[in-house]
Amino acid sequence: MIGLGGAEFRLPFLIGLFRFAALEAVILNKAASLVVAAAALPFRAATVPLASVAAQWPIILNLLAGSLLGAWFGAGWATRLNSATLYKVIAALLILIAIVLVFGHDPGAAGLVTGAALIVAGIIAGFAIGVVASLLGVAGCELLVPALVLLFDADIRLAGSLSLAVSLPTMLVGFTRYSRDQSFSVIGRNKAFLLAMAAGSIVGTYIGGQLLGVVPEQILLPLLAAILVISAYKIWRHE
Repeated sequence: MIGLGGAEFRLPFLIGLFRFAALEAVILNKAASLVVAAAALPFRAATVPLASVAAQWPIILNLLAGSLLGAWFGAGWATRLNSATLYKVIAALLILIAIVLVFGHDPGAAGLVTGAALIVAGIIAGFAIGVVASLLGVAGCELLVPALVLLFDADIRLAGSLSLAVSLPTMLVGFTRYSRDQSFSVIGRNKAFLLAMAAGSIVGTYIGGQLLGVVPEQILLPLLAAILVISAYKIWRHE
């Protein structure tokens, strides 16, 4: 309903309800996020044609220049952190996303920089988003959409599809880096669980698209931000 992949809400369930270790939860979350993001792009094509997305290739490449590198480094950092530290990092990043949800969707603040500074800002923003996406196992759309609106003055609907175009290769890079860690074996041990979660997420993506606009954004965004804050608190205290 708000153009997110849902991974930031899936992660607390993987850790709290299903009792996966921090890094295993991140890897499973990344796998499910890949499926959802790949399905969401064609789901949105009726509203935002793929040709319109492709026409914005300079913006996509600008963000990818930073996000691909950030995804690789972020995944590498995640594999080196002990579980206790990773829980704290995840909790802090969920708080960050909650703040962005409430304050980062203001189209009136668009056009902050221009020219060469815009290109540099796009690379820096892409790198930071790539790191966050890998550390949480998310698509990064919750940060990409505000970045596209604020930096590139993108229409909010187009920004949602552009964020998916950037997030897919970014997630693939992070996923590739995770495959080198022994915790990646969680995929093989939980194939049925992962397929069930991915199938449910795709159905949820479709239903969310049909409900688009039913719940006012002024109510929905603060509500989701509150859920993230509660989740962050529980993960921070998780043992």
